[in-house]
Amino acid sequence: MRTQPPGHIAILDAARAEFSERGYAAATIRTIAQRAGLSLSAMYYYYKSKQELLVALLNDGLDAYVDACAHALDTAGDDPGEQLEALIEATVRFRATHPTKSSIGMTERRNLDPEHQRLYREHEIQATDRFRRIIDRGVQEGLFLTPYPDDARRTIIATCNAIAEWYRPDGQVAMNDLVERYVSLAFTIVEYRPRRTRSAGNRGRSCNDRNGYGVAEG
Repeated sequence: MRTQPPGHIAILDAARAEFSERGYAAATIRTIAQRAGLSLSAMYYYYKSKQELLVALLNDGLDAYVDACAHALDTAGDDPGEQLEALIEATVRFRATHPTKSSIGMTERRNLDPEHQRLYREHEIQATDRFRRIIDRGVQEGLFLTPYPDDARRTIIATCNAIAEWYRPDGQVAMNDLVERYVSLAFTIVEYRPRRTRSAGNRGRSCNDRNGYGVAEG
């Protein structure tokens, strides 16, 4: 994961809270600075505008998600089924653990100006393409039997994205059980029957407690 200096971290945390509570349009640089415990001059030293701050905030979260998914896939081996499992686990844990980051990524991206929208989308495709490559290879190798790989990919991503809207850590579903359920759902969607039975030892193996972000459908 890319690291940020302490001043940047305080500002991004404050901006994330302000955008989540008030929305981008109502939030101001002044209130974000106050929340971060900084003067306006110190705030402008780091970020010249609210748009620049939004760009930094969204990229910070997406960078963390992309890095965490890469880490998960590094330990998953070459089998498409195991790779899909690792990617689903990383995404589910992020959505469940960081709902605010997830919701901001989905709702505030519309406030980016056109050029930043384009750049952010190019960045986001990196994460989407991981799903695409894994599912396409699983289909090519005859492991995933779905005749609709693109629709399967979109459905899996949308299903994982929705976790941020309803999951509560003090609810009835434990995190490992949540991961297990969504891996099973993903396997059903791509019509995959694993060669081995998933064991409890596979649960919680990757990306636990890492900061991160989700990925938009694409």
